[in-house]
Amino acid sequence: MSTATTKPVVLRDLADLAGRYDHFLIDQFGVLHDGSVAYPGAIEALSKLKAAGKSVVLLSNSGKRSAPNEDRLVGLGFKRGSWDIFLSSGEVAWRRFAGLAGHPGLASGTRCLLIARDGDRSAVDGLDLELVDDAGRADIILLSASEGDRFELDHYRHLLAPAAEAGVPCLCTNPDRIMLTRSGPRFGAGRIAELYEELGGRVEWIGKPHGAIYEAALDRLGNPARESVVGIGDSVEHDIAGASGAGLSSALVHSGILAAMSGQELDELFACHGARPDFVLPSFVWQA
Repeated sequence: MSTATTKPVVLRDLADLAGRYDHFLIDQFGVLHDGSVAYPGAIEALSKLKAAGKSVVLLSNSGKRSAPNEDRLVGLGFKRGSWDIFLSSGEVAWRRFAGLAGHPGLASGTRCLLIARDGDRSAVDGLDLELVDDAGRADIILLSASEGDRFELDHYRHLLAPAAEAGVPCLCTNPDRIMLTRSGPRFGAGRIAELYEELGGRVEWIGKPHGAIYEAALDRLGNPARESVVGIGDSVEHDIAGASGAGLSSALVHSGILAAMSGQELDELFACHGARPDFVLPSFVWQA
């Protein structure tokens, strides 16, 4: 792992990184695609990484379960079989609720307030929960997405205040504080979770940079030596800080908003989040 003063090594492409590690934890949004289209070279790069005999885990802060995310990737042109495991924070939460992965699970009939987008209930499909609209009646809150492009933050303040006052626990499966929408940047589920904490509520965070999703990913890989694993992403706050906290090396994909940042601005961003990547990739491509 990089130290606070070590300069990241700038690599030409993914092939330069592939020879250094056996297991790859790769972010999807901002690395493989933008939500609508695959980035140039990303489909081929992912396939070549898998063909090189590497273990590939796609690690996402999506509040949806893994299967819908995989279906979307296939719809964008990615080939099934070019990754071994897709693990979303929504999947980690679902398995916990279902009593899998060493957790006791939720009791049958638990009253759950689900905060999602566009009426999507896939995050709780197959679970014996009673979905409620009144936060004051809930036993638990599952915060999987934001509709910040439809509502102001005060909408969630009024919705959640009774639950916070009653001490209802909240599980946030998408820690992203900002989301990109057709209307531009809006507050994400992570900001709603922060609001719940400001109201006095208790939040458990599942998703990068928090440890639970990394523990689940490493467990699915058979708990390999941490020095054989690298995390790849475009977010210092989530991907780089998360990998560092899990004791893993990391590579920052220097694209999108970060592409316009100077070296000094990047250093300030690293210092802000207390995490510095070991490597920098200009983009997720395989040129060799």
